[in-house]
Amino acid sequence: MKDDKIWTITEVNSVVKTVLEGALAAFWMKAEIGTMTVHTSGHVYMVLKDEKSQLKAVIWKGAQAVKTLKLATGSELEVFGNITVYEPRGEYQFTIKDIRPLGLGDLQRKFEEIKNRLQKEGFFDSSRKKKIPMLPRKIGVITSPTGAAIQDFLNIINRRFPDINIQIYPSAVQGIGAEKELIKGLRFFNRIDSKVDVLVLMRGGGSMEDLWPFNDETLAMEIAASKIPVISAVGHEIDFTISDFVADLRVPTPSAAAELVIAKQDELTEKIKALFSKLRTAVQFFIERKKRMLEKFSGSYVFKDPLRIIFEKQQTIDEMRTKLKHITAMKYERDNTKLQSLISKLQTLNPMAVLGRGYSILINKATNSIIASPDIKIGSLVTAILKEGKIELEVKETSTTQEGR
Repeated sequence: MKDDKIWTITEVNSVVKTVLEGALAAFWMKAEIGTMTVHTSGHVYMVLKDEKSQLKAVIWKGAQAVKTLKLATGSELEVFGNITVYEPRGEYQFTIKDIRPLGLGDLQRKFEEIKNRLQKEGFFDSSRKKKIPMLPRKIGVITSPTGAAIQDFLNIINRRFPDINIQIYPSAVQGIGAEKELIKGLRFFNRIDSKVDVLVLMRGGGSMEDLWPFNDETLAMEIAASKIPVISAVGHEIDFTISDFVADLRVPTPSAAAELVIAKQDELTEKIKALFSKLRTAVQFFIERKKRMLEKFSGSYVFKDPLRIIFEKQQTIDEMRTKLKHITAMKYERDNTKLQSLISKLQTLNPMAVLGRGYSILINKATNSIIASPDIKIGSLVTAILKEGKIELEVKETSTTQEGR
């Protein structure tokens, strides 16, 4: 039909890429390497296959991973990635993002389960980790006494500090039951009389199966319960175990543990010399400063006539005593004058003073009240209070003044 769209190959490949890459999320896949090419760019191109089919695959910058895992034609493995389309050739391929030898999948999943569980329970928290001593007097090592790891460790220790005390607890570091021997070693050193300042849990590198005893959950709890700081020196720098996460310190190799756990003797000697020099300079400066102060004060009258200070203080006390006496006298005079004034006012208001001038107070005996007006019955008995006594009277007659009318 004339209206039908005419597609280009590029457009077709683009649509296929969009549909195919959007249809599948990333996933794990089991396969065998049919062919493999490591390009000079560092990219790795493979053909993965099973019994019936094959699929092209690529690992971007995967040369180092192939070398580390020792992959070759015929290797069985598990890969994680997603389907992608290479548009220029219209080919789809599997882009690998993660890779592991076949058989490690179950161990890896178990490792992640243990790690996540212990992390949630707080075994990896930095707050519970103990400080590693700078210069331990005695180091406890739990490892295989015949392995290369302990030899490297001892060689470095002897070069740095040949007189350090090291006690080795022999233990299997791989295989069935190795974790139980490692736990016994931790318990041995955590006795009250061990006097070990730091523990090193050690072994060299190996496969995940070889390192698996150090992923044991019971061992992790024993490390966390240790009263002595624990350094985990297991495997190579790329290897990680549960012991690394729960230990107080993780180092990448046993050699690194030796370099970290003990400083070089000559370095410590130089540090001590430098500190001693600083201390001596500080003491000399302190003495000189105090000497200058002494010279400054030696010319003072305090040293020439020390009693002068006492006499001056006594003079000050005498002056204060005289001043206090004067203030007290003035206050007494002022208060006495005020008191006499109040006495004079009281005497003026005293009714007895009025009676002394010939006046009297009349009390109605019937009502026991003061008589202030002549409004009283004839014949009523009245008591007249005088300055020097009383007179009993009887009312015979009453009258009012002109003002009272």
